[in-house]
Amino acid sequence: MKPLTALIVDDESLARKGLALRLQDMETVQLLGQCSNGIEALDAISEYSPELIFLDIQMPGMDGFEVVRRMQADNAPMVVFVTAFDDYAVDAFEVHAVDYVLKPIENDRLAQAVERALALREQRDSVQSKQNLVAMMADMTGNSAQVIESMAAATEGGSRYADRLTIKDGANITVVKVADIDWVDAAGDYMCIHVKGETHIMRITMKQLTEMLNPGVFLRIHRSTLVNANMITGAQTLANGEYLLNLREGAPLKVSRGHKEAVKRYLQGL
Repeated sequence: MKPLTALIVDDESLARKGLALRLQDMETVQLLGQCSNGIEALDAISEYSPELIFLDIQMPGMDGFEVVRRMQADNAPMVVFVTAFDDYAVDAFEVHAVDYVLKPIENDRLAQAVERALALREQRDSVQSKQNLVAMMADMTGNSAQVIESMAAATEGGSRYADRLTIKDGANITVVKVADIDWVDAAGDYMCIHVKGETHIMRITMKQLTEMLNPGVFLRIHRSTLVNANMITGAQTLANGEYLLNLREGAPLKVSRGHKEAVKRYLQGL
C-alpha cells in the first residue's frame, strides 16, 4: 500500500519530535516535514501537497482552524487535529476533520486516525477513478456523463436496461427509479422526466433515453413522448377521433395518429 504523505504542524518542538518518532515507525505514513506555525504550514502544503496533516489547534498567530480555512480547496489535505484540549471536537468535525486526537497521544489512537485517513483516501480514489472513466467513455461515445452512469448502473444490476436515472442539475444530483417514472417528453436535447407530480430535466436525447428504457414497459405515444405502461389506468377515444391515455398522475396524454394503433394493440393484449 502506498504510504500517506504527511506534515506535522505544532508550535511545540517536543510535541513535533515525539509525533514524528511515532509516525516514522509506521510504514503507512511518509513524513514530508514539520512546521512550527500556520504560515509555515500553508507554505509547506502549497509546496509539497501532502495528503494528510497532523495539526495542533492552539498556536500563536494563526490557530489550526484558521489554517484549515486558508487552505486552497484544490490541494487541501486531510486533517487530523492533535491537541491537548477536548473543547474543540465539535468544531473540528464541522470543518470535516478526519479525526481528533488528544495529547498525550496513545499509539493505538494514532494508528486508528491513520487508518481512517487511509480508508478515506481509498474511497476518494475510487470515486475519482469512476469519474475519470465516465468522462473518458462520454468523450469516446459522444454520450453525456449522465447516460454513461445510468448505463453502468443497468449493467451492474444485471440488465441491459437502466433501473434508475442519475439526473444532475448544477451541484444537485437526483436519482430517479425508472419504475417510478410516469412519462417523459422531449425538449430538444433535454428530456422532461415526470415522476409523482414532479418534473426533472435531464440532458439526454430521446434516442439515448429510449435505448436505456425497456420497450416492453415504456410505450412511444408520440415522436417526443414515452409513457410507462404500468402507470396507465385507462384510455378513451374522443368524438374527433383523438385517443387519450389516463395515468395515475396528471392530465390525460394524447396519442399521436402514427402511434395510435400500436398503443391500442398493446392495451388490448394486456
